[in-house]
Amino acid sequence: MWRGQQKTWIHYRNDIVASDVNTAIFLSAYLRQVSIHRLYTNTMEIADLQRYKLIKQSRKVGIAVRERLGIPFVFAINKN
Repeated sequence: MWRGQQKTWIHYRNDIVASDVNTAIFLSAYLRQVSIHRLYTNTMEIADLQRYKLIKQSRKVGIAVRERLGIPFVFAINKN
């Protein structure tokens, strides 16, 4: 009936629920990158020289990181 598929869910550390170890490792790494990305957007500003804008709000910085960093003359700047 199951044909070799693992259908048992295991609860790992950091509230990760996965069916096998490889999936749990991937989800853990992805969760870490997402949390780091959120923390970095609080300490960054985006300088868009094409539109003459300086984006300072953390929500808008997150959007600009996803949309604009591939465009020339758009720079991520640390506030420190």
